[in-house]
Amino acid sequence: IKNLPERILNILYKSIAINTTAFEGEPKNGKINFIGSKTETALLQLLLDLDVKNYKQLKGDAKIIQFYPFSSDRKAMGLVVQEDSYYRFYVKGASETLLQKSQAIIDTNSGNETELTDHDRDAIQQIIRYYASRSLRTLAIAYRDLEQWPPDGVSLDPEGEIKFEDLMVNITLLCIVGIEDPLREGVREAVADCRNAGVKVRMVTGDNVLTAKSIAEQCGIYTADGIVMEGPEFRNLTPDRMKKILPKLQVLARSSPEDKKILVGKLKAEFNDIVAVTGDGTNDGPALKTADVGFSMGISGTEAAKEASSIILMDDNFSSIVKAIMWGRCVNDAIKKFLQFQLTVNVTAVLLTFISAVSSDEQRSVLTAVQLLWVNLIMDTFAALALATDPPTPQLLKRKPENRDAPLITPQMWKMIIGQSIFQLAITLILFYAADDIVGRGLDQNTEEGRSTLATIVFNTFVMLQIFNEIKYVVFVFQKWVKQFFKFYLTPTPLIIVVETLMKSQFLIIHFGGSAFQTTPLNFIQWLTCIGLGALSLLVGVVIRLIPIEKLFSYKQPRRAPTPSPGESAVTSWQKQLKFFKALRGGGRFRSHFGPVAKNQQAFAGVAVVPSLMVSAVGVPLSIQNESQEKDNSKVSQRSIPGPIPSPREEIDESDKS
Repeated sequence: IKNLPERILNILYKSIAINTTAFEGEPKNGKINFIGSKTETALLQLLLDLDVKNYKQLKGDAKIIQFYPFSSDRKAMGLVVQEDSYYRFYVKGASETLLQKSQAIIDTNSGNETELTDHDRDAIQQIIRYYASRSLRTLAIAYRDLEQWPPDGVSLDPEGEIKFEDLMVNITLLCIVGIEDPLREGVREAVADCRNAGVKVRMVTGDNVLTAKSIAEQCGIYTADGIVMEGPEFRNLTPDRMKKILPKLQVLARSSPEDKKILVGKLKAEFNDIVAVTGDGTNDGPALKTADVGFSMGISGTEAAKEASSIILMDDNFSSIVKAIMWGRCVNDAIKKFLQFQLTVNVTAVLLTFISAVSSDEQRSVLTAVQLLWVNLIMDTFAALALATDPPTPQLLKRKPENRDAPLITPQMWKMIIGQSIFQLAITLILFYAADDIVGRGLDQNTEEGRSTLATIVFNTFVMLQIFNEIKYVVFVFQKWVKQFFKFYLTPTPLIIVVETLMKSQFLIIHFGGSAFQTTPLNFIQWLTCIGLGALSLLVGVVIRLIPIEKLFSYKQPRRAPTPSPGESAVTSWQKQLKFFKALRGGGRFRSHFGPVAKNQQAFAGVAVVPSLMVSAVGVPLSIQNESQEKDNSKVSQRSIPGPIPSPREEIDESDKS
């Protein structure tokens, strides 16, 4: 570059130094650090690599007449500078756009402007494609000299300014720049984790289609059966065509913020997806608001994007999204485990108290009020500590997501709740009415001591059942059986601490809390019996888990009224609404009289849910979408969860290449 004529270098240096919004920040590791978009900081880094020391002076001495900030609509930015006896318009932006507007090119030998021929255009197009195929972000730099300001034949707008489009005429193409933005470490692995978790990753970017495709291939986003499309083509699709393409759309290049908003709206309206979008620019606000969850960039994001988002990623890192999915599933599992335990204990305690009180001649329950308070403490405080404090593990990413409309208490959970309640109630009632045959002779229920010992055995057994029930929900219900069983005893988790605390507390209550808890000390055989009956909860949990009743309670997604699509006319919207209510009121009669049931069910059921997570980043917006498919006989169902990502690229530093 330094061997070029001085006139060309002068224009290039001024174009980069003046036409930028990036600036020099605090040094890092003793080196100059630029703050701004990655594209502009890379260009300023180029000036440093070329040993241009006066880049700040070039910008400080410039007399800027009018500034045109970057716009996603025009894909370019520029400004007008007053030179000695003329004015110069500097512009940089999308290489295809500026090449189309250019009428001249610089001769590298003489430094003079020459006409841009068709042969030159083809050669430059090949250079752009070559850069893009190597995952380089292409950028064109151009200029136009003006004899006066405002130029002849150009009218001012109501604000007294010249329109950007009026200046984009007869510009001279200076150069095409290729910017290397390497992938962040671990991005490809993170995308693979998302795919295993049922999360489908989509890329929505303003870059060249070849660049976007190359980057998507490196990240593992683009696959052989995927579709790559440009924004203008996407937004002009018919609703039916867009609906067919969306499931396979993986890369959307040269897109605008409006394209991203349309994509989010379609995924939610047509597929009932849960969509999360990340963005860093002001123009990303509508998409962030439209999405179910909006992620903004804490480092590179604007204040407008942060205000429109739900969550701010402080490190702008892809891995943070993966961790968010893990934590979300961990919290969801903790809530379900806690609900199962609570309902099981409540059902058993209420029925045991009621039955024992009704059957007693003195109408006295086998569990006293203080004992019930202790059981309530086990259910609430200790259960929350034991069941809701496990950290997320990578195993959570190896299962498919749940449906948006799936019930909080699933059929599998009801199976465990009902089965465990019946088992615990049966054990405690049998103990209460046939303790002599189980514990041994010597329990004279006609004496006060015998009745007190019997009540203590029932209370102690009931508590042991709950303690082992807590262990079961962690060991068997949500994790691998044998592997997690041994891991439970080898890992110092909060559950182990809670279990040890409960066992020691129960021993003290039985032997030293007689006056407060109305208990009687138990012998070794009686303790062994209580613990053994409580441990049966683990075995019963395995047996109940193996009972195949899920098919009897198959979940059907509720029918939803259609949501108007962006830009849809009022007439079309009303037609969809009327068709929906027609299906609700007469769909069964239509199916029975007009055609096969399976075919009509498919027509009335609508599109299955595909969970999604969408993303956008600084120069290359991205999107992630969750997708999972589960087959049950001949019926295909899809389930979803709520869960880019920041740009999968590293920040441009001294290693960036231009």
